[in-house]
Amino acid sequence: MVRRVGPLPSMNESDLHTHIYARSGNLIAGGSNEIIVGPGDDCAVIRSGSGELSLLTVDQLVERRHFTSDTDLNLIARKAIARSVSDIAAMGGGPSWALATGVLPKDYQHADALFDTLSKWAQHWHCPLIGGDIAVHASPDHPLTLTVTVGGSMPTGTSPVLRSGAEPGDLLCVTGPLGDSFRSNHHLTFEPRIEAGRWAAINNAHAMMDISDGLGRDSNRMAKASNVRIEIHASKLAMNPGCKNWKQAVSEGEDYELLIALDSKTFADETSTQLSQLLDPIGTVRACEPNEKPGARIVDSDGTLHDASQLGWEH
Repeated sequence: MVRRVGPLPSMNESDLHTHIYARSGNLIAGGSNEIIVGPGDDCAVIRSGSGELSLLTVDQLVERRHFTSDTDLNLIARKAIARSVSDIAAMGGGPSWALATGVLPKDYQHADALFDTLSKWAQHWHCPLIGGDIAVHASPDHPLTLTVTVGGSMPTGTSPVLRSGAEPGDLLCVTGPLGDSFRSNHHLTFEPRIEAGRWAAINNAHAMMDISDGLGRDSNRMAKASNVRIEIHASKLAMNPGCKNWKQAVSEGEDYELLIALDSKTFADETSTQLSQLLDPIGTVRACEPNEKPGARIVDSDGTLHDASQLGWEH
């Protein structure tokens, strides 16, 4: 896998996220009417003076962590833009503009082509590249690092779909097959699920997020944010052809499908439309029992229960 190249990080990503979320809680509690959603979801949500909601997200791509040194430049630029566009889709919105920064190794020979290609893919997803910054590292061995910020907006009359809204009785759906993203190069060529995300917002889906760190870990994040229990049935998972088993499917990450919690009636009504092929039910949502903590688990074909929070990867 691309992510396994080089040393693993010494810090625990989940613990760092918890610290950031706790520190940032007063952004909303402090009384600001402009910050609707802060750290902890796929995007931040800001309300303008006119009442319009804006979506903001930022993501970075690091050589030898998210792509190999011999990856085609076009695919590097594509992934850099697509990752942030996927976050916008995970809120139910559409991308509007992009900013990009790059830390280039010393004597990097492809800067013009790289940023031309970034601009091309930003235009492709209707979020033109409107600015950014470039820095050159002193070492030629420094990994190429790209950071892309994308701003977006919601369809008229809709609200962002947060990962914190899943309700007991909901069906849990995913928009496509999982697993084998790195060997198949899906992580470089995936299509952000903008249409499915927009449908979810229009049809009042209760919760949604994109799957980047593995279905196991990400479903657990949705469950904790929503204060519910999520139960996924391994037998219902659609897997990509190169995926060997359900554990690989839920653990590898970089799938960039959407995980959606919605009521069963909405799902039943949807089966007659063209989007039904994008919504595969894989599990259910229930309330926490007394003294039970929120979280997610996966039930295999033998009925064995697996803690979903342990199935995924750390950046």
